[in-house]
Amino acid sequence: MFEKEQELIEKKIKEFCIANDIPLAELKWQPIPFSGEWGFATSFFQTAANEARAGKGMGKPVPQRAQEMAEQAKGILRLAAQDGSVDGISRIDAVKGYLNLYFSTAVYASRVVDEVLASGLDFGRGAKKNERVMVEFSQPNTHKAFHVGHLRSAILGDSLARIVDFAGYDLVRANYPGDIGLHVIRWLWAYLKFHNGEEPETDITNWMGKVYADAAKKLEENPELEAEVRPLYARWDQRDPEIFALWKKTRQWSLNGFDQIYNQLDVGFDKYYFNSEEEQPGKEIVADLVKRKIAVDERPDGPVIVKLDELLGNKDEKYRVLVILRSDGTALYATEDLSLVLHKFRDYPDMVRSIYVVDVRQSLHFTQVFKTLEIAGYEQAKKCQHVAYELVTLPGNVVMSSREGTVVLLENLIREAISRAKEETHKKNPSLTVEQLNDIAQAIGLGALKYPLLARENARVVTFDWQSALDFNGQAAPYIQYAHVRCNSILRKAQAEPANLMAEFNYVLAPAEVQLIDLISRFPTEVQRAALEYKPLIIASIAYDIAKAFASFYDKCPVIQAEKGIRNARLQLVIAAKQTMANALRLLGIQAPEVM
Repeated sequence: MFEKEQELIEKKIKEFCIANDIPLAELKWQPIPFSGEWGFATSFFQTAANEARAGKGMGKPVPQRAQEMAEQAKGILRLAAQDGSVDGISRIDAVKGYLNLYFSTAVYASRVVDEVLASGLDFGRGAKKNERVMVEFSQPNTHKAFHVGHLRSAILGDSLARIVDFAGYDLVRANYPGDIGLHVIRWLWAYLKFHNGEEPETDITNWMGKVYADAAKKLEENPELEAEVRPLYARWDQRDPEIFALWKKTRQWSLNGFDQIYNQLDVGFDKYYFNSEEEQPGKEIVADLVKRKIAVDERPDGPVIVKLDELLGNKDEKYRVLVILRSDGTALYATEDLSLVLHKFRDYPDMVRSIYVVDVRQSLHFTQVFKTLEIAGYEQAKKCQHVAYELVTLPGNVVMSSREGTVVLLENLIREAISRAKEETHKKNPSLTVEQLNDIAQAIGLGALKYPLLARENARVVTFDWQSALDFNGQAAPYIQYAHVRCNSILRKAQAEPANLMAEFNYVLAPAEVQLIDLISRFPTEVQRAALEYKPLIIASIAYDIAKAFASFYDKCPVIQAEKGIRNARLQLVIAAKQTMANALRLLGIQAPEVM
């Protein structure tokens, strides 16, 4: 809000430090918690420490010298405030080595609201950083059902991608489906033996999952049938035309089914990688690691392994042993993941970060893969980051198994979410048309699904509960969506047009107004923090906090009935709150309806 002023302030401080041979450290500004005034502060402790190390501190203790510098900066800025070169500053203090700048409340409130109104959909968007980041997420296995266990990766990854993009990074959305492995070969075996010629119709992933469960059941009942599966894997490995063509055809069925679900969830991708493409390059990497004595080949009696702790000289077990090829020469996930890292950076050489959104059970695996590549001299591995998440459970300790066919299908969960949302919405607003009801139920239902997965720490288990997910009065998506609708209702009744609302906040602001303005002002900073910490939770939290603050404002501050000057200012604030909530919801992949 005060970027120009901040730049000017920093310039004046730098000029003073250069003139006085003071080795100024980077000025890091932090907001001051509101206590009647808004402001921000910076410390001179690092500068004082740098000066002492350079032998220029006159022998004074660092805290004392930091306070002297803060006082000097205060004097410089007071003159700047008096001559009008720095605007909007109401008070300057130097306290315990910190320089505290306070803003005029009216100026600050106006700046916040004006910026939201001017920026609109881009409020909170970070400046272009010219840094490319890849977010890889979802990664379902083809030839299986798409169930609720896949939901968190898809939703968390999508939101994180939206946040990274909004924060100013050049984004690549990537998906890495598991399109080969023993599960696929078993599916192909069952299809050829029991379902040959059949094709899926509407619920594609459901049908694919049933064939897989059928395969698992028959192999469990008749273990001797496994002898028919292994030769099929060999035929695929040798690119037998019949088997390879069937695999490609049925893989596409799975991908089409996934797309149906992604479209419903409003999730998309820029780039697909497949583990089938990484098998052979991965085997070549393994051979190179063996040749360089980084890996140990224990075949035929054992697999190819990397003894990470031994290589690193660790006395305590930290990285353990990574198996990178089976004893029969077939690939593992590790084989393919070694290749995938290098494949990504070949495609995007300028990439500064590759983020893997994968469940917490793979934490050791990724640590081992990245460390193996690092030992081998691949610097790209240092740019890889595993963002771990815990699983989603359902009430009643539902145990999901693709093999048993006991998974809760995501399509069914989505249908139930929309159905429940439709029922709740109709109760609250029976006058809605059928079309309106369907659209709103879609927005509320999907929001109810997504928000609980994003409003928790990534590493916490989420137990999905319909009552809390669809709560219009608690920490849930419908509550935030309803606050957005309330804003819209006020503006519609007031017939408010932003261009006509010439207003200033030059009156005594109510505490509820202060709180709402304060939270709106924090949104751009929270976007950056969420992108750096890989936490959509930060956006979910501020969205809820703004909605809650708006509810308090709505309850305590008359808007339409207020006198003209205050009325216009508060209408502007309503527009700002509505826009900020809409922007936050969009980063969570949740719609902001106009009516409910």
